[in-house]
Amino acid sequence: MNISGNWPVGRGQNYAAQKARTTNNAEPYVSKKGNAMKTYIIYEKTDDMLYSGGNGTGLSYYIKYAPDSTEEDPTVIAKGVDENGNAFEQTIHINKINPNYATLVEMRALEAHLGVDKNGGLSSLPPDTGEMGLYDRRNFMDMFQKQIRDMMTLKQRHLVSYYQYSMQMYAEFIDKNFWHKLF
Repeated sequence: MNISGNWPVGRGQNYAAQKARTTNNAEPYVSKKGNAMKTYIIYEKTDDMLYSGGNGTGLSYYIKYAPDSTEEDPTVIAKGVDENGNAFEQTIHINKINPNYATLVEMRALEAHLGVDKNGGLSSLPPDTGEMGLYDRRNFMDMFQKQIRDMMTLKQRHLVSYYQYSMQMYAEFIDKNFWHKLF
């Protein structure tokens, strides 16, 4: 199911998805805050999807294993719309993802493939990803370190532990792929 419409700026997809699920009709909720309107497209997750979602920029997509994906070369297809509403499709080879220089879509694919625990939330990734566009690349390991420091400052021990766990999952992936490429 693909739901599209104009959604209030600042409320993002979660609000749009919740509104769509709580109304009896498929008509999107429209609200105008001045002239600021943003269009969001939401892909409802199906059984064959690894991930479906996006962020507050309007980037929205889903990820499925590619038909030619193998255990040695796990490959996914990501399809959706970028933050400007332009359709995109990407083929991502999981073993080629570098969390030290990755896009949000690549990291979501890696998160889903590795089965990283989302701690009852929507993501194992740091909150700063909410402003990333389709082609923006970040050092996610640095983002994790910053998030851990911030949570330590706020004395949020549970979140410190959670982000350390998440970071460790991605660090183990980096180590495994580094040694795998050498031999």
